[in-house]
Order: sequence, then structure tokens, then C-alpha cells
Amino acid sequence: MSPVNGCLKLTFIVYNVFFAIIGAAILVLTLVCQVLTNVNGGENLEGRTAGLIILYVVGSVTMVIPILGAYGAHKEKKVCLIVFLVCMVFGCVMMLRAGIPAAVTRADLPETLESKFQKMLPLDQAPIQERSIAENLQAQLHCCGLFSYKDWEDNIPNSCLCNEEEEMEGACQTVVYQFLMLSETKSVYRKPCFPIILHFFVLVADIMIGAVFSLAALALLGMVMSSAIIVMMQYPNVRTVMMPVPTIFTTPPPKYQELHNPPQY
Repeated sequence: MSPVNGCLKLTFIVYNVFFAIIGAAILVLTLVCQVLTNVNGGENLEGRTAGLIILYVVGSVTMVIPILGAYGAHKEKKVCLIVFLVCMVFGCVMMLRAGIPAAVTRADLPETLESKFQKMLPLDQAPIQERSIAENLQAQLHCCGLFSYKDWEDNIPNSCLCNEEEEMEGACQTVVYQFLMLSETKSVYRKPCFPIILHFFVLVADIMIGAVFSLAALALLGMVMSSAIIVMMQYPNVRTVMMPVPTIFTTPPPKYQELHNPPQY
């Protein structure tokens, strides 16, 4: 009879098979991305090579380690389980090392972004690449300027201008600016772009922090289960402690009179 609890063993195997499937999916998606990049002529392949290599490594590790753990539990190989346990400890430590500083600096993210964007002002005097990015964001997000339309001073670009439908909806404002000693009015988007950008960055940061701590919790769960299996294999004679079932959940024994005088039907 196996010294390992059957329920724990099955749960541990399912746990590892789930992550092995995720690792295989990452490898397949990475391979598809690489094939599509090559089919499209390999544009910007040098910049994507590092990302593809990272995805290959992450997918391989995510698939190989769970397979090792599932095999060790199924065949009850202590060496495989110990290697799996060491990997889980290392992974949990790495996740916590990345997640805790990120969670601490999360509160300072708005001020950090604001200080960086303030350095880009005024936008009409920013480098061409930064101006192009700002105009693309304005056109896509329907906003004007980082903090206000005044970020462009008197050179408000066409990406800030509203159409008639947006003017009817009240999403625009009329501004007056000077152009060659003449006054001109323009209808520009009312809302600035920075709050929208900040919301996006905060959302991505929260998702990443949540994912890191979730992975740390899953690694901790793998540590607990693998440790329990190793202990059961190390001490096979130690019986599992069973909790007694309360009498209120059990059927009471028949009375003495009912045994000798069964009811008549």
C-alpha cells in the first residue's frame, strides 16, 4: 500500500498538469508569433528576438517543472519531488521579491508619471517623436494636451479638434488663441490626456502586482503539497490523523426493544 494519501496525490498531479498545459500553450503561441513575423518579412525581428526568447524560456520552465512534479508524485520519486520543491521555493522568493517593491511603489506611481510628463512641456517644442506620440494619443483617446490644451501653447494640432457630433455631446470647449497677430477660435477636446494615461498605467500595474502575488501563492501551495508528499514517503509508518465524525452526523444505533420486537408492517 502506498504511504502517500491518494487524494493529496491526485490533487498534486492535477495541479501540475494544469500548469504544464499553460506552459505548452505559451510555447505554441510564441511559435505562432515567430512564424507570423517571418511570414510578414521579419520586420523589426531584432527587437522582438529578446521577447521571443523570454517567452520560450518562461514556457519551457512552466511546462518542465510541473511535469517533473507530476511524475515524481505518480511514481513516488523523492528526488523529483525535492527538485520540484526547490524550484517552488525559488519561484516563490522571486515572485515576492518582485511583488513587494512593486506594491510599495504603487502609491507613488501618479506622482512619478506626472513628473516625467511635465518634462515634455511645452508639447509644441518637444522632439518630433514625442510630439507624434502625443498627437496619436490625442486622436485615439479624444483628448487634448497632457494636462490642458495650453500644453500646446498657440500651436494646437488638428488631433485636438472636435467634430460637430462631439460638440453636440458637450465633449469639447471653444478656445481663443493668437495666430500672426490675429485671434482665432478652435473647438478642442475638453478632457486632458494625462488622467486617461494614468488610469491605464495604474490598471496595468494592479494587474501585474495581482498576478505576481497569485503566482507566489500558487508556488506556496505547491511547496506545501510537495512537502507533505515527501514527508509521507519519508515516514511511511506514520498514520494520517483522522478527525472523528460527530455523533450528530451518524445514525443512532437501534434500541434494544426494537431488536427484539421489530415493528410490524
